[in-house]
Amino acid sequence: MVMRSLVALSLLLLSAFPTWAQQNDVPLQRDYYTDVERNASLLDARVFSGLKPVIASRADLTNVLGHRVDSSKYYYWLTQKIFKESLVIVQDGEFRLTIDPLFQFEVGNDFGDVTAYTDTNNLYSNTRGFLIRGDLGQRLSFQTMFHETQAILPQYIFRYMWANGAVPGQGRLKVRNRRILDHGWSMANISWSPKDWLNVQLGNGKHFVGHGYRSVLLSDNAITAPYLKFSLMTQDRRLQYTTWNTKLTHALRNRDRLPTGDASESLFYWMRARFNHLALRLGRVDLGLFESTTFRNIDENGVLPFDPLELNPLIGVNTLVLGFEGDARSMVGVDLRVKLLDKAFVYGQFATDDPARARYAWQAGFRVFDLLLPELHVQVEYNKAEPFMYMHDPAEQAHMHGGLPLAHPMGSNFNELVTLVEYGYKRYRVQGKVNLGTYDRDPSSDLNYGSNLYKPAVEVRGEEGPVVQRLTYLDLNASYLLNPVTNMRFMLGFARRDLPGAGDDQQSSYLYVSFRTSLFNRYYDI
Repeated sequence: MVMRSLVALSLLLLSAFPTWAQQNDVPLQRDYYTDVERNASLLDARVFSGLKPVIASRADLTNVLGHRVDSSKYYYWLTQKIFKESLVIVQDGEFRLTIDPLFQFEVGNDFGDVTAYTDTNNLYSNTRGFLIRGDLGQRLSFQTMFHETQAILPQYIFRYMWANGAVPGQGRLKVRNRRILDHGWSMANISWSPKDWLNVQLGNGKHFVGHGYRSVLLSDNAITAPYLKFSLMTQDRRLQYTTWNTKLTHALRNRDRLPTGDASESLFYWMRARFNHLALRLGRVDLGLFESTTFRNIDENGVLPFDPLELNPLIGVNTLVLGFEGDARSMVGVDLRVKLLDKAFVYGQFATDDPARARYAWQAGFRVFDLLLPELHVQVEYNKAEPFMYMHDPAEQAHMHGGLPLAHPMGSNFNELVTLVEYGYKRYRVQGKVNLGTYDRDPSSDLNYGSNLYKPAVEVRGEEGPVVQRLTYLDLNASYLLNPVTNMRFMLGFARRDLPGAGDDQQSSYLYVSFRTSLFNRYYDI
């Protein structure tokens, strides 16, 4: 149904666009953006990559996954489809349409989870879906993507999903039985550039602010959300301004539904939000200014009157008018990248949603591409959030969507060090990642030390202090790329989660083999 609507609208506008080009986004997935960021890190590059996804027409796609020149000869139709191109390609003059299957078939064993349940150490993931993308002329593109998954995942992920009602970065949880998780999610948008300097998008998707592995401003950790987005860029590519409206859902647990009757599918608590991002190129410095405002649209008496500030597209105005302590929730921040050399830069972020109470979050890191060897990349990053950052009173206005944090997946009151190393040779690749994290947890549900985004931003102390937990997460994998269009890979990997002092169901040593397409990020390193 979504696809039929997109195609119908596209055909109505076809006559306005005489030539063919790409206005679709580069898929918001780390493998693609490793190449996008490498090109953007060149000293003379004029690509804004601090707000993702990046529109393909505004990116340097040289040697980017899915756009690399493949001179290999494939003598059969089947090998051509497996190793090089989309499964279905329809091109007729100014119209181009591609269709691809999406999947993840994975089996593994968790040696680190000692449990009394039969067969719960034997894990699997079974995902099926599709991707449809189209271009009509130079100015209009559309895409839609859908996934349906049944899986038995490590116990710590299962319990996290059960508590939050959603799968990190994916969709609302449906439970088939005691251990099998069932969930589906989709995204779609129409992208229109009536002029080179203006892009308009209407869709359902995710965004990411920053140049790091994590973001303390806005990340793709939460599920998709509907949005209407306007993006303007100057002709010299020194300034880009983006503003979008969205509708967020506080949580997807049954107890978070609105009291609108006895229906089992009453609406969840929702709120509208405005996000603004200003990106500037200042020589070797890329500077981004970010503002988010989440409005309170519902209280105990029902839906509140519409606030005209929801339509305000100017960065900073909402925060100046509404402040940090009202019903609406404001957060402002800075994103920075400084290019040291070609393919090497340092980066960082700073965010606050209540400076008077010292509620801050920040990030610092560096990244190097092609270090000593082609395709050898290194990234080191530190992230920290003070207690009560991202929280609010009422709690429904917290910086979260669908039960998941909108910024860093660890929520609030944490610090984390991430190190990533990857090396690629032709279609082979090995990756290694280590997360070292420390975060505080409330010792009981009636105490609040500023880490749980479900609670209001009101401190409640007890005789005992917070429970300090230290996380070590190791992820090693090796893969072979079959088709770059959908990032189709065979992968063998091992993930180890160690949380001293926690129960066996919070530990994991997961060895797996997978055959998958990867067009979005999965954040299980929590």
